[in-house]
Amino acid sequence: MKKALDVEILGQKFTISSDAEEGYMLKVAGYVDGKMQELMRSPKSVAKTNVAMLAALNIADEYHRLKDTHEAILNRLDQLSKKLSITLTEDG
Repeated sequence: MKKALDVEILGQKFTISSDAEEGYMLKVAGYVDGKMQELMRSPKSVAKTNVAMLAALNIADEYHRLKDTHEAILNRLDQLSKKLSITLTEDG
């Protein structure tokens, strides 16, 4: 069941709805706020709409790098599992 939660991102209040736990929703909103705050502290003056776009790009970059790493780890685990299975079969 979806729950509504008020969060604040870059000083602006938003109501978000999700099936996720409140703690998780707060964690996600806090992460986005942190990324935007980080960009606002940049020595260059950046409009809030541009900050949101840059934060979205940075978060998407992080996501895809982690996804690629995750896929590489899963592939390596699959290779090792197959190798182990063959070794156990030969020794068995």
